[in-house]
Amino acid sequence: MEFVAFVIALALLEFAVFGMLVGWARGKYKVAAPAIGGHPVFERYFRAHQNTMEQLVAFVPAMWLFGTYVNPTWAAWLGLVFVLGRIVYLAGYVADPAKREIGFAMSSLPVVILLLGAAWGAGKAMM
Repeated sequence: MEFVAFVIALALLEFAVFGMLVGWARGKYKVAAPAIGGHPVFERYFRAHQNTMEQLVAFVPAMWLFGTYVNPTWAAWLGLVFVLGRIVYLAGYVADPAKREIGFAMSSLPVVILLLGAAWGAGKAMM
């Protein structure tokens, strides 16, 4: 489970870095707090950060449960795909919102697999 914990920590670190990028974009594009709009590129950084937070709500517990009830190595590898997918998502979204699909799929598919696997593994353990 150490690999699982490491990947979860990596995902949370990634989220923190994305938050720092939002702060950087806020300064560069002169969007004064508490505004969350004003410049399209700032808004893309902001939305990518928010979407990552929305994904983390399901990703972290699903990965932990999958690692516990199915296989920790597979959970960690799926988690790394999620982390890489979030980078692709951010880069695509900032460049052009229409280019976010690949990153979104790369990070959403592992979450779905982790959730289904966690439910299956926990259900199997109950029997």
